[in-house]
Amino acid sequence: MNRLLAISLLLAASVLAGCATHPAPELRPYSAEESRQLAMEALNRRGLSFEEYHQQKAQLTAQPQQPFGFDRRGEMNAEHSVTLQGRPS
Repeated sequence: MNRLLAISLLLAASVLAGCATHPAPELRPYSAEESRQLAMEALNRRGLSFEEYHQQKAQLTAQPQQPFGFDRRGEMNAEHSVTLQGRPS
């Protein structure tokens, strides 16, 4: 009789303990920050071109898109000679 009572108490305690645990993390909805992080990770795996990557990254981070490319100082013209200080051209 004592064994039956001990087994039933142990079974009841384990059932109540299982009901008291929090739901699994994968069953809860993602927060906005977690969703943004998952989208950024997926974007990094896509293998997009430089312009497409930064365009989609700007959309995900809700930042205004900035043009990427050469600035005026970085462009070179073969017809225009430039002398750098301390270096022969």
